[in-house]
Amino acid sequence: MTRYAVVFEKAERNWAAYVPDLPGCVATAATLEGCKYEIGAAIRFHLEGMREDGIDIPLPSSVTDYVAA
Repeated sequence: MTRYAVVFEKAERNWAAYVPDLPGCVATAATLEGCKYEIGAAIRFHLEGMREDGIDIPLPSSVTDYVAA
């Protein structure tokens, strides 16, 4: 199973997520847990569409970490 990095952002009224290695793959939901579910579905849908269109699936290359400031 391939795992992609996902960025979750708290907005004023909901949560949003995007996948840096899959441009255009985004999701939103009212809660963080809901957003995690939705971005999982979005990734599967995005990859399925890429396969159907004959587009090469990119390997994950983004790295995440926390940095103290």
